Amino acid sequence: MSTELAAPSAARTGGKVSLGGVLRSEMIRFFSLNSTRILILVSIVVYVGIAAIGIWGVGSLMQNMPAGEQIPGTEMMGSTDFAVETLASGLMFSQLILGVLGVLLFSGEFTTGSAVSTFLASPQRLRVMAAKIIMITVLTAVVQLVSTLAAYLVCRPLAENYSLTLDMGSEAFARMLWYGVLAVVMAALIGLALGGLLRNSAGGITSLVALFFVLPMIAQILMAVTDWFKDYARFMPDQLGLGLALPLSYPSTLETWQQLLGVAGWILIPLILAGVLLKSRDIK
Repeated sequence: MSTELAAPSAARTGGKVSLGGVLRSEMIRFFSLNSTRILILVSIVVYVGIAAIGIWGVGSLMQNMPAGEQIPGTEMMGSTDFAVETLASGLMFSQLILGVLGVLLFSGEFTTGSAVSTFLASPQRLRVMAAKIIMITVLTAVVQLVSTLAAYLVCRPLAENYSLTLDMGSEAFARMLWYGVLAVVMAALIGLALGGLLRNSAGGITSLVALFFVLPMIAQILMAVTDWFKDYARFMPDQLGLGLALPLSYPSTLETWQQLLGVAGWILIPLILAGVLLKSRDIK
């Protein structure tokens, strides 16, 4: 009886698995997890909260500054560009949280043991990986856009109260918005690659944190005591992504096209390596 039922089913589908079908399956499974919804919500709340605290802190400092006096290092605080970059103070935390989401998207297959059923249903492994890349790219881009626009809506009245200018039509805002999305997508795709390479959620998350948080702190120490390390530090992923979105806070000697090329390298090389190993290693 089961054979008779299976035959019509195979005839209807033609035995073919499309990229769209795999993508739809990935979305249904991924969004059914509580961890996915929690991480997305936390990312938005943290980004908006840090933006509000930053605008409030800058505005309070400027308001309480003695008339006619200027504290050294605060010359740019009243500018539109500085206000915009203050709005994006939580960008590095978005990279971490949504990067973790990327790790879990791939590592979860092996941690839960569902990789066997996934690749039995879709034997072309790179098609599954392509579906994951598309989904995490679109998802993190949308979440970061929503976070930025929500932060703007929350912080604009606060900024006006302190006579700070948040102009959505400014070049600084557009740069922060779109390059901020790119920085977050880069972190998420690196996280996805780490999840595929290590096949372990804890290992992937630890590696991501080390790459985006621990290494930058080590780099700051090395740059303080050596000059030659500065040439290498500017190519680190955090410096490339944040340098594009927040040039005042993360100044770089690289041209925009060089930074974009560096971001592309940090995205493509880990993904290519993860794809090669995915095809060559056993699933179990």
